[in-house]
Amino acid sequence: MIRAGTVSEAVPGSGQWIFVDMGFSERTRSCGLLIGDGNPEETTFATLVARLRSLLKNSDKPINLLIEAPLSVAFNQAGNPTGRSIEKRGTQTRYWYVGLGCSVLVSATYLLRAIADDHHGKTIRLFEGFISFKDKGIQSSHMRDVFELRSAIFSPEASSGRVITPDALRKQASDRLTSAFLVSGMDFGIPPVVIVG
Repeated sequence: MIRAGTVSEAVPGSGQWIFVDMGFSERTRSCGLLIGDGNPEETTFATLVARLRSLLKNSDKPINLLIEAPLSVAFNQAGNPTGRSIEKRGTQTRYWYVGLGCSVLVSATYLLRAIADDHHGKTIRLFEGFISFKDKGIQSSHMRDVFELRSAIFSPEASSGRVITPDALRKQASDRLTSAFLVSGMDFGIPPVVIVG
């Protein structure tokens, strides 16, 4: 069963943690992967899928899968896409339906479809990661992103990370939130969001 995790489950000992920074590239290692207290690595999308399938097959614990990609979406009262509360900071926006948000949402959809079709009856709890407002002078790193997401869960007192409840994602009370994957026939609910930065 794949479902949204809860805020109370966003703690180190609640299951086997896997941190993923989504990418989608034909040749490059565009995904970050960090398993538990291991070392971060960069992988291709296909390698990421294979590794997760193997972990699911062999794990005897619930899996807490934190993915740095939009796992929920928002529509306004008129039915048009709108940003979630976390996607605007000052004048900067990182809306789920524009640019890179769309790309990583597509890659997360393919990843979750592969897992949904082959998860060996394991419990998988989803958590969304959000590291979108980075300093322009710092080069992006998939390995650093998964490490920072792990720190937000494993060492919250030393991290700039925080956990946002699903209810806090609406910009307007009338906004409708759904699973980002409902449109593809997969409704996993709306996970909490781990924000870093």
